[in-house]
Amino acid sequence: MKKIFAAIMTLAALVSCTSNQKSKTLVLYYSQTGATKTVAEAIANKLGADIEAFDVVEPYDGTYEETIQRCQDEMSSGDALAALKELKSDVSKYETIFIGYPVWFGTCARPVMSLSKKVSLEGKTVVPFCTFGSGGLESSTKALQALFPKANVQNGFGIRNARIANVDREVKQFLAENAFTDDIREVMHEFSEMEALSDQTLEIFNQACGSYPMPIGTPLSVCSRSRVGGTEYLYNVESQDANGNPALAQVYVLAQNGIAPEFTRVVR
Repeated sequence: MKKIFAAIMTLAALVSCTSNQKSKTLVLYYSQTGATKTVAEAIANKLGADIEAFDVVEPYDGTYEETIQRCQDEMSSGDALAALKELKSDVSKYETIFIGYPVWFGTCARPVMSLSKKVSLEGKTVVPFCTFGSGGLESSTKALQALFPKANVQNGFGIRNARIANVDREVKQFLAENAFTDDIREVMHEFSEMEALSDQTLEIFNQACGSYPMPIGTPLSVCSRSRVGGTEYLYNVESQDANGNPALAQVYVLAQNGIAPEFTRVVR
């Protein structure tokens, strides 16, 4: 009888330990169209983490044009922020919090700013993840560092809405790369030196970016590195900043065997 009781207690301790381990990570996300939700669920499923969506009391549920207009109105009226709905999760019990959002106006969506007024993430490890039309991971990560100055904001994960079908593979790589899992990851080699465009690399750029509805810019030079099943290219591009002034940007393109080249992100 004592052996049976001891075995039950050991099993209970293991279950409790597993439960506590899982509860140390929270995936907290805002999603307007469902794309960010897809990424959030992929991360939570891979980590066995808790997950919760957050939103504002008056949701941004209008059309694309209506959402833009509302944001512009809010920004022009003293940067007013919409009130956040109450969270179900007690963020104080988590050590690591993944915060997800779409990129709006080159930075994190405004509900994230509302979140920063509602919760304290002091001492927490914060991992951004986002979805976007062309880019915005780097700029939105800087914004999170400013919104949560007492948190340890890590490098984040981003994916274009047009490439959301790749989310499981790319989330797996990101989590392994950053030691959140023990999965085998693809080893990322350094890019080669920048060089002049050839007819081939210009054609790859045009194939990847030619159908994008917004101006990306004019490629000036390129470098590359080998990837599993293909090659990744990094183009220096002559572009414009938000105010229309000349600026340089970097455009990443993935060319895998048997698949048309894909524009993966731009860094402005």
